[in-house]
Parts: sequence; structure tokens; C-alpha cells
Amino acid sequence: MLAIGLGFVWVIRFEYLVGAYWWKWVLAAGALVCASSLFAPNFLVSALLGITGGSIMWGAVELPHQEERVDHGLFRAHPARAGRRKLRQGEHAHSHGSKLGLGKWWSF
Repeated sequence: MLAIGLGFVWVIRFEYLVGAYWWKWVLAAGALVCASSLFAPNFLVSALLGITGGSIMWGAVELPHQEERVDHGLFRAHPARAGRRKLRQGEHAHSHGSKLGLGKWWSF
């Protein structure tokens, strides 16, 4: 539960400090942590590595959505954000369609 709970926090902080542009590298790191769980010496370590790796992979996929939430003003943007590379360069580019407001991710 701790690894999953911290996943929410690190996604917000990572997007704030680094940005969502590197989400594929974070996904690869999560996959490596999951793969390392296959070679763990016992069940408890294997389970902890698998859960942590899964949480990292989920967070990597969530990073572009977090960037979108920052663009909509739901979270604070980094002051130097203008100079940082963004995942989507278009003004109205949304990962889940062109619906006004929060996009399709908000309307289930």
C-alpha cells in the first residue's frame, strides 16, 4: 500500500521537476524493477519488487495525464516550465480527445 500510495506523490513531483517528456524512460525503469522481481531470493522481496515496479509503470503512463492536468490549472506548474520540452507541443492537444475543460479522462 505504501508503494501505491507514494506513486501518487512521485508522479506529481516528477512532472513538476522533470516533466512528462521522459515517461518512456520511467516506464522502462519500472519494467526493469518488475523483471528483477523474478530473480528475488524469496517471495516477500519478489512481491515488494513487483508491486513497486508496477506502481512505477503505472506512474509512467500517468505522467502525460499529469502534464495535462497541470496545463488545465489543477496542479501547480514549475516556474521554468516555458523553457522545458513538453510531450505535446500543440495549444489544444489533449491525450484523450478535444473535449473542452478537463478532457475525456475526467468524464467517465
